[in-house]
Amino acid sequence: MSPAPDAVAALPSLLALAVAALVSALVTWTSRPLLQRYALARPNARSSHRIPTPQGAGIAVISATLLVASVWAAWAGVAIPTALVIATIVIALVGFADDIVSLPVLVRLVLQAAAVGAVVFTAPDTARIVPALPLALERGLILLAGVWFVNLVNFMDGLDLMTVAEVVPVAAALLLLGVLGDLSWPAVLIATALCGAMLGFAPFNKPVARVFLGDVGSLPIGLLLGWCLLELAWHGQPAAALLLPGYYLADSTITLFRRIARREQFWSAHRSHFYQRATDNGFTVPQVIGEVFALNLLLAALAVLTIRAGSAAITWPALVAGAIAIAFVLRRFARPQKS
Repeated sequence: MSPAPDAVAALPSLLALAVAALVSALVTWTSRPLLQRYALARPNARSSHRIPTPQGAGIAVISATLLVASVWAAWAGVAIPTALVIATIVIALVGFADDIVSLPVLVRLVLQAAAVGAVVFTAPDTARIVPALPLALERGLILLAGVWFVNLVNFMDGLDLMTVAEVVPVAAALLLLGVLGDLSWPAVLIATALCGAMLGFAPFNKPVARVFLGDVGSLPIGLLLGWCLLELAWHGQPAAALLLPGYYLADSTITLFRRIARREQFWSAHRSHFYQRATDNGFTVPQVIGEVFALNLLLAALAVLTIRAGSAAITWPALVAGAIAIAFVLRRFARPQKS
């Protein structure tokens, strides 16, 4: 069923965003004492926090996202893929188990791949990025990219408000693109609810954080956000789908290859990401978050520009501009701050 345009337009979107924020904040607030007792993240040599802090508020973020998006979808006549909802719940449970007992790496990867694969391989055959490639090959590559994206969101969730500074601009840009008619409505519903849920979580995660997302939040957030970006690419906008998460992609991927080149155990916890090195180089947490947030706003503006212009003459310069901006921030983070 095609939704009525006003059922998923700006005003209902803002209402859904506000409701998701309220639900997320309420669940975070009420669950924090329980998380304090059973899911305490104690600082270690690789941590950015200095005092034991409860983790697991991702339960609130994901619950608010799925609840608001599902209710809105039912009212607007929009079909959110069942596989996506189930996979999100499964990968959240994997994350929750890892928060409590620390699952083996191979077990985590297999379960993550199963969740991502369920979403990718149940998509319609008409959903293509590069039609010239065999469908099985393209879906296999998307599966690998999806597992990496889920994990990189988890890896980058290592500083107060970092995931908020990433998800909110990206999700807000996806909402705008949906209102403009450039993104499928199921993705818009998920992005809007996720944006609101992250805003509701933000006051509890601002420095010094009173609670963390935990893997129960970062992993399913990676899945939901990755699916929204994949929908954007399937909608014929791969450049925008790369620009929006550009900072996360660059920081995590460069860090991964650097660790592999140094023959380090790249799958283990570390403090090698650019944003982590920035705090070691004299940047305060608010400075790091502020620069990442500003960069993401720029990348979001460039992504929207490429779509609205609809011209390669705009797309390629926008990609270059985004790459330069990302490189500038990474270089700043990698160098000691002047006194």
